[in-house]
Formats: sequence, C-alpha cells, structure tokens
Amino acid sequence: MMRIGQSIDIHQLVEGRKLILGGVEIPFELGLKGHSDADVLLHAIIESIIGAMGLGDIGKHFPDTDPKYKGISSMVLLQHTYEFMEQEGYEIGNIDSIIMCEEPKMAPYIITMRENVARVLHCDITQVNIKATRGEKLGFVGRKEGIVSQSVVLLNKKG
Repeated sequence: MMRIGQSIDIHQLVEGRKLILGGVEIPFELGLKGHSDADVLLHAIIESIIGAMGLGDIGKHFPDTDPKYKGISSMVLLQHTYEFMEQEGYEIGNIDSIIMCEEPKMAPYIITMRENVARVLHCDITQVNIKATRGEKLGFVGRKEGIVSQSVVLLNKKG
C-alpha cells in the first residue's frame, strides 16, 4: 500500500535569527522567524509525511504553543516523525521538495540537506530530492521577505 502526502510551509525572514534549511546552517544576514528553528524545508517534509499517514498536520504533533518546542531543531522533529512512520509501519518511497528563496543560493548546501534527511528517515539519498528556485524579484519571496518550501512524499507500507 502506498500513501502520498504534500505540504507547503512559509516563514518570514528577519534579522537576529540563524538561517537553517534541511538541518544546515547557511551563512546569511537574515534568518527565519518561528517557534522552533523555523526550518521551512524540514517542516514541509515533516508535514507531508504526517499527512500521508492521515495523522493531521505538524501543528497537531509539535504545537508552537508548547514551550518544549521553543528553539528546537527541526532535525529532532524529523526524527520524531520517523518514529511515527515506524509505529504506523511505513517507510519512505521518495521525497521531492523545493525551496523558494531569492537569496542566498542553495546549490552549495543541497547535497548536505539531502544527506541529513536520508540519514534521519533511514532511506537512501536517491530517495530524497531537494531543489531550489528564486522568486525572480516577484512577490514576498522575490523581495526577500520570506522563504517557502513545498514537499511531496510517497510512503510505502512495510511488509
């Protein structure tokens, strides 16, 4: 049995925060605003996995009103999501994600992001695709006001 999930996440770029995407700290003058580390890529991946299993959304499992998630690494949240997959008897078929941001360039960091996701989700790196595109100076992405990430996942039932 296969299940498909998809998600989109958006966070505002602000001063005084680190920019973390795919578990990678990227040198940049702005970071993403959020309760956790605000890793939009991992949030989209997490929510697409949760959705594929029919378990609601990221806020249901990791609410931004809970102090225990304040400043938490989204890599930890991804690990918890993997544990949900284990409990439900699913494994990754594949993940296809995109990061939409004007700056900085993502290309130097994509392979490390893919390695991080594959390691935590216990799958091969070839099952994790991450790509990036610019806003071409259009909308809030093009004006460097925020970053968007979208993810689609295919889960396979084990056994």
